[in-house]
Amino acid sequence: MHTVSVLSLKGGVGKTTVVLGLASAALRRGVRTLVIDLDPQCNATSTLEPDDTEASIYDVLQDPSEENLEKAIKPSRWGDGVDVLSGSESAELLNHPDPGESRLGKLRDALRTLRDMYDEFPYQLILLDCPPSLGQLTRSALVAADRALLVTEPTMFAVAGVQRAFEAVQNERDNNNDLQPLGVVVNRVRPRSHEHQFRIEELRDIFGPLVMPVALPDRLAVQQAQGACMPIHEWGTPGAREVALAFNLLLARILRVSRSRRRPVHDDFDDEEIQEAVDA
Repeated sequence: MHTVSVLSLKGGVGKTTVVLGLASAALRRGVRTLVIDLDPQCNATSTLEPDDTEASIYDVLQDPSEENLEKAIKPSRWGDGVDVLSGSESAELLNHPDPGESRLGKLRDALRTLRDMYDEFPYQLILLDCPPSLGQLTRSALVAADRALLVTEPTMFAVAGVQRAFEAVQNERDNNNDLQPLGVVVNRVRPRSHEHQFRIEELRDIFGPLVMPVALPDRLAVQQAQGACMPIHEWGTPGAREVALAFNLLLARILRVSRSRRRPVHDDFDDEEIQEAVDA
């Protein structure tokens, strides 16, 4: 099982877009996935459209019991293979700026309970959609995850936000020795923009090879697919296919890196990963 926190400490850079794109790629590839919506805006839940639930992430973080997990997790409307632990606006009430150790461990406890509920665990990938703030919700995700994927746009303020997110990941390793940065993915890139290219080079100067070799292009198809509550892989336009291929590559990297913790996360995509992405 691979548990990945997707985060940035600046809003509007596309964290949820990355979560949804990876879920779409996983669905296409047959990788059974659970999306946990920790963001009180609940955009991932709205796009994945699970049936109404009797509980939500708010209840699970209050009491990570088997009963609450069963009530909070439902299949998405995208098809068999992507389930959702539904978000809630009430989760903001739990987003304490300085939570204690017991509060930080609630999501980790919930995932342990979830594993114990099955003889054979049904999920190969768990994606944690974090809010753009460093309170209990994001820190709980980092304590529960084994990898952290940082999301940014190629703009000055977003670069500063991803630097703070990287520092947060490093600091949270005191509470989770297994946590490792998976890399930095740059979203909404316009290749002909000199400003975007400058910021990408700036990111490479700061993070070196942790910057993912594939960037997500700025395409209207992403907003169109989300507005229609559809996976990007099913939208079918040339722009959607371009973005879908990028998400295939990111998913291939996540699955390969998580299988071997000693394997570097920063080398270029190899031929096998590229072929896997194309085939998916």
